[in-house]
Parts: sequence; C-alpha cells; structure tokens
Amino acid sequence: MTQRLDARLDSNAPAALSVFRIFFGLLFLFEGLSKVFDWPQPYGVETGSWPIWYAGILELVLGTLITIGLFTRIAAFIACGQMAVAYFTQHIEKSFWPVVNGGELAVALCFGFLLLVFTGGGAYALDAARGKR
Repeated sequence: MTQRLDARLDSNAPAALSVFRIFFGLLFLFEGLSKVFDWPQPYGVETGSWPIWYAGILELVLGTLITIGLFTRIAAFIACGQMAVAYFTQHIEKSFWPVVNGGELAVALCFGFLLLVFTGGGAYALDAARGKR
C-alpha cells in the first residue's frame, strides 16, 4: 500500500519542489519590497540605512531569482546565509528560542533555502529550461 503511495507521490516531487521554491521566493521577495519600497506593508526603513535597507535589496534580488528559478542554488545559498546572519544578529539577543525571540520566519527561510541549495529549483524553474539546451 505505502509503496504505491510513495510511487505516486515521488512522480510529483519535481513539481512540488517548484511550488515550494516559488512560495519561499515570494516570501523573501515581499520582505524585500516591504523594506525597500514600504509595500505592501510599511517597514519604515530609511533609504540606504545599514543593514536593513541593504538586506532588503538582497531580498528583492534573491527573492526574484528564487521565484523564477534562475541561478536557484547560488541565490538560495546566499539567502540562507543572510537569514542565518539575521537570526544571530537580530533575534538571538532576546532569547535562544525562535518562538520567544520572533525569529521563526528567519529560521524557516534559512532551512527552506538550504533545502533548495541541495535540491535545485525543481521541474518548473528557468534553471531546468537552461539545462535542456
């Protein structure tokens, strides 16, 4: 029974990975939009202020690349590192535990991007289309 279920689910894994990548890429992209353009949620960061505004620029660029699946592994590697730095510089001062210090999103994004470093962007990524040439 479980072997048939595994086989059916395994055949959809590349598409599911693409959905995962798009979702995490959009989350990152919208974090950047909030920091740089105060849209859709005002973040209240002054243009050029260190480090938040520059983190927003990285989130815009990397979020876009991850969402469309272009250079997914390297973009996810940089994004993973950015989220680790964000957690250890902004959140851990309050508490070690993410649920206490508000760092759940940073931790989840960090490990989601780490997964993409090792798996790539999935079937519906520009990387997959580039590889077919």
